[in-house]
Amino acid sequence: MNFPLTFTVSDRQSMDSQLDAAVSVARKHAMDSRHGILVTRHGVNKFTVALSDTVPFGLTQELQAW
Repeated sequence: MNFPLTFTVSDRQSMDSQLDAAVSVARKHAMDSRHGILVTRHGVNKFTVALSDTVPFGLTQELQAW
């Protein structure tokens, strides 16, 4: 799987399930590469989940970018 993962959601339920799934996948990749995870909200319904060397290993940070 390639990172970052960017997706658009249509409602709160799909937001929760897609974010949970994306962070779960990112967590597995972060363990291998020793990165943290950055979840960025670009708008009401658009998100990016990325591996980050600026986020400490083992942590997930959230960022509002709008």
